[in-house]
Amino acid sequence: MTAARHRGRSILLTSGLAIALAAVLIPFYWLVVAATHSSGEIFDSPPPLLPGDHLVENLHTLQDTAQFGRVVLNSLLIAVIYTLCAGAVCTLAGYGFAKYRFRGREALFGLLMLGLVVPAQVTLVPLFQLMAELRWLGTYQAVIMPNLALPFGIFLMRQSMAALPDELLDSGRMDGCGELRLFWRVVLPPMRPALAALAIFLFLFQWNDFIWPLIVLRDSATFTVPVALASLQGLDETDYGAILAGTAAAAIPMALVFLALQRQFVSGLLAGAVKE
Repeated sequence: MTAARHRGRSILLTSGLAIALAAVLIPFYWLVVAATHSSGEIFDSPPPLLPGDHLVENLHTLQDTAQFGRVVLNSLLIAVIYTLCAGAVCTLAGYGFAKYRFRGREALFGLLMLGLVVPAQVTLVPLFQLMAELRWLGTYQAVIMPNLALPFGIFLMRQSMAALPDELLDSGRMDGCGELRLFWRVVLPPMRPALAALAIFLFLFQWNDFIWPLIVLRDSATFTVPVALASLQGLDETDYGAILAGTAAAAIPMALVFLALQRQFVSGLLAGAVKE
């Protein structure tokens, strides 16, 4: 009876996972299929379920109307620079909150965590005014700089570094390590899973960001992928085949980054769940 019950639970769990997987994959499959059809074919009833022969035409349209090759390079450049810079800021801040004792530390960390619950739209106007005063409107630094100290990134690294034994740091200091060398040689190596998780999160955050780049970028030559795709939507006519082809192409870098670091991503999130 126990074996039969266990088998039934396994079948139920497997069925549930299969349904969840299908719910996730079916929209992506349809996205890829729709990218190979024209706009008229996409809205046929029933919709097409097999690939068509308009992919090359859609990609040509995308390149001609939105300079999509340059747009992808813009997004890659911004996302990579942002990931490196924001990763450094979040890692150093997380280390400071986790391993240094100073007056007002808990209050400052609590204030920082308020950034997780404050809607980003609240800060758009003051950030725009700041970028205008700095004369950064229309530049890449206007897209990169405002979100370098991302609250979730700092929280993730703080929780991960809190699990690092203080005795390990004390041993390094007794051996003559300076604080910078201690951070580089002792603290960072065990944090590789958490750093991978942080890198994936930061890259996807910047790659998918739409509202802020739409506000501060003025020239189509500097557009990111989400902004360029949104610019293809016209009032009278919209080429949905080209838009979906661009959306499918834009998903490739995200998938590659996640596949390359998926094991470290899961390990890093689990490490972030450790408490002091």
